[in-house]
Amino acid sequence: MEETRDIPAEELSALRNPATRRGAFDRLVGAYLRPLYWHARRLVVVHEDAEDVVQETFIRAYDKIGTFRGGAGELGAWLYRIATNTALTMLRRRRPGLFSSLDDVSRILASRVAEECGEDADRTLVRFQQAILELPLKQRLVFNLRYYDRMPYGEIARVLGQREETLKVNYHHAVQKLKEKLTREL
Repeated sequence: MEETRDIPAEELSALRNPATRRGAFDRLVGAYLRPLYWHARRLVVVHEDAEDVVQETFIRAYDKIGTFRGGAGELGAWLYRIATNTALTMLRRRRPGLFSSLDDVSRILASRVAEECGEDADRTLVRFQQAILELPLKQRLVFNLRYYDRMPYGEIARVLGQREETLKVNYHHAVQKLKEKLTREL
């Protein structure tokens, strides 16, 4: 499970200042590279795609950091929102048909998990990842952010632009579906 570090207010000031932006942004990348990579990887499954998502996320963030008006505590949620939207855009481009949904793409990705993990992977963990990919998209997003990234619901609400109560319900349903699915397969 990944955790990000809080960005001090003075770092946010350095990010907003064109004279100090480069160094501050390098530190921001150092703090968020790994967590954002794993967040993207859980969404797009393929290593190379996750790297592309993270690279695009940091490019977009660098281009827009001067217009970011949130506080230091909101910077992580902003980066996760950019990464989530970038990953979903990538998945939309990969839809097998004009009218297929991102849930259809997720089911296709679920079949790729085993090959991405390799032969030495723990089969239980592979099945767990496949079961997560079979969740409806909103439930999967909330589950990943809460379970893996240990985000509080308030921050998830900022990332996904939804109400906390809705996210709590989605998380609850995701957990119940995972329990049912994995229990049936035992």
